[in-house]
Amino acid sequence: MKTINVIGAGLAGCEAAWQAAKRGVNVRLFEMKPIKYSPAHNSPNFAELVCSNSFRSNQTTNAVGLLKEELKRCGSLIMEAAYASEVPAGSALAVDRVVFSAYVTNKIKGNPNIEVVNEELATLDGNINVIATGPLTSDIFSECISTLIGEKYLHFYDAIAPIVDKSTIDMDKAFFASRYNKGEASYINCPMTQAEYDTFYNELINAEEAKLKDFDNKVFEGCMPVEVMARRGYDTLRFGPMKPVGITVPQTGTEAFAIVQLRMENAAGSMYNLVGFQTHLTFAEQKRVFRLIPGLENAEFFRFGVMHRNTFINSPALLDNTYRMRNNPNVFFAGQITGVEGYIESTASGFAAGLNAAMMALEQPPIVFPNTCMIGALAAYVSNPAVTNFQPMNVNFGITAPLEVKVKGGKAKRQEAYAERALEVIENVYK
Repeated sequence: MKTINVIGAGLAGCEAAWQAAKRGVNVRLFEMKPIKYSPAHNSPNFAELVCSNSFRSNQTTNAVGLLKEELKRCGSLIMEAAYASEVPAGSALAVDRVVFSAYVTNKIKGNPNIEVVNEELATLDGNINVIATGPLTSDIFSECISTLIGEKYLHFYDAIAPIVDKSTIDMDKAFFASRYNKGEASYINCPMTQAEYDTFYNELINAEEAKLKDFDNKVFEGCMPVEVMARRGYDTLRFGPMKPVGITVPQTGTEAFAIVQLRMENAAGSMYNLVGFQTHLTFAEQKRVFRLIPGLENAEFFRFGVMHRNTFINSPALLDNTYRMRNNPNVFFAGQITGVEGYIESTASGFAAGLNAAMMALEQPPIVFPNTCMIGALAAYVSNPAVTNFQPMNVNFGITAPLEVKVKGGKAKRQEAYAERALEVIENVYK
């Protein structure tokens, strides 16, 4: 039985290593931290969350919520860690990122079938390899992958939202609520009048941006910097991260013209991030412009927003629906480097890749999830050779197989039917 090398200890890599190890396969998990860090990482722990601390919706009638439930039922380490480190976030699942990362690290290091190797690889050996180096793959290993796949990477930039000190938020102006009163009132809301929005909007679209280096400024739509989004039109933010609908301002009893929401970052509730406010403004401009938000006039920032390079391969031309290379069956890819976008999507790819790497090591047939469940639909999307203009994708119902029968009752009933079908598939395919 061959050893499996997993390169990269992010969410996908840790999930892949865990799934292989729990099946009795020996795994070597290569992670270059703490010897070397990427521009966006600073913790020596595994599965470090560098962007939001939210894993998004917890409802199975939402595509990502359904994917979470599928992974949970399949014994996902990342989902286990997420629920063990959960912080209040209404109908979403959000985590204390420090607790979450430490949980994953301890589980991985405590598994006798996993050997952790702190080393930056430059080449692959003859074992089965799962490449999960993520969107910030080091230059040295990037050369290895470029040689392996025989083509250039695609790339874009990703932006991170700032985090503020909760004690410096003026709660006489801000208030706790969740949109449409779903779940706990766990978001801090900063309402704006039209005049306040006008001032903020004009300063935002004219603020100074940090300079980008080395790569073209090609930004994934799902992580669009707030200042770039604002320049698309006056109302773009009001229909996006600053939409006021579903929230009543206690002071007025009405909806605001616009609202900025902040989400809890840690279990202690001392840190909050600005939801949807990923940015690459200079730090000085972030402090100046974001302090124009009512309630944040004296906010102190634990972390400013930054922008970093994300890299992904042209997966439809390279991978099959187990995330294995078609022309090099000893190599699997997993995580955002495959073009899946989001924490849970990365986890799902790591789960499928690690599971099937183990099947290969055990000389057993692969386990292929059909596209009637979310795990399978995501794998089908990144491996579909008919996709010619490949772009990163969050999981959604549009990439699943259509329902076999017409469901009456509108969108909600259709999504319930998708969820019922998917969870039945999971029970049948994965036992």
